[in-house]
Amino acid sequence: MSIDRVREYFKQYGMGDRILEFPVSSATVELAAQALGCEPCRIAKTLSFMVGEEPVLIVMAGDVKIDNAKYKAKFGKKAKMLTMDEVVALIGHAVGGVCPFAVNEGVSTFLDESLKRFPTVFPACGSSNSAIELNMEELERFSRSKEWIDVTKVI
Repeated sequence: MSIDRVREYFKQYGMGDRILEFPVSSATVELAAQALGCEPCRIAKTLSFMVGEEPVLIVMAGDVKIDNAKYKAKFGKKAKMLTMDEVVALIGHAVGGVCPFAVNEGVSTFLDESLKRFPTVFPACGSSNSAIELNMEELERFSRSKEWIDVTKVI
């Protein structure tokens, strides 16, 4: 299971015990916010795209969506999200639990500026009922992100 991969990943940093698992689904922003008892905007959702031949993850705040003009300016092409099957095959996590941790080789991760409004955020941990609370420095380090980008707009 993907959560086991993520748990092993965080164990190497002494952080395996920080993963939260819920008895209910956290597969959507709304469900995750309910499970955590926080505002939906603090959920760090991870969306999967194909840029040329490269799978890309963009982690963003729960209250934003991709701004097509900004995305095209950054990546030089229109946003093309991966299908559910492509997400599993190329990223290594299933939709509902996609996160920027313990992903397959060749996946590039970007963090959206929308996250910087918060002291901490809650990305998933590879399953549809998990999350971890991280500050921006931890998110940057553990996601192994390439860079901070601005490709979203408030919903």
